[in-house]
Amino acid sequence: MEQKIHQGRNVKRFREMLNIKQEALAYDLGEDWTQKKISLLEQKDVIEDSLLKQISAVLKIPVEAFQNFDEEQVINIISNTFDNGAIGYQKNDNCTFNTIDKIVQLYDEKIALYERMLKEKEEMMVRFEKLIGK
Repeated sequence: MEQKIHQGRNVKRFREMLNIKQEALAYDLGEDWTQKKISLLEQKDVIEDSLLKQISAVLKIPVEAFQNFDEEQVINIISNTFDNGAIGYQKNDNCTFNTIDKIVQLYDEKIALYERMLKEKEEMMVRFEKLIGK
């Protein structure tokens, strides 16, 4: 038994996902459209292809989405994919490096930089003493 896709309900779903009100969709479709007409459109099982193309252009969603989206199949896929203990995301907070080694490395770099600065200061002092002594 084949279940028909309710295209009007799909238009409503996608419109709501995009957070667009019926009035705004009516305005974008043209002067002869009203909120009431959009409401009636969303109750239709099948929508003419030319009108679907117009709605598709306004919502920037492919026509095929309105024609093929079936919520029952989506729910079925989700329920068969995840078991009771499953989660929908993967948390990966494991470091790929040893944090203590990294801290020691940064400390060593800091010491080396400090020693270079002291050496440059001593060289600068020697130059100043030579300039003053002349």
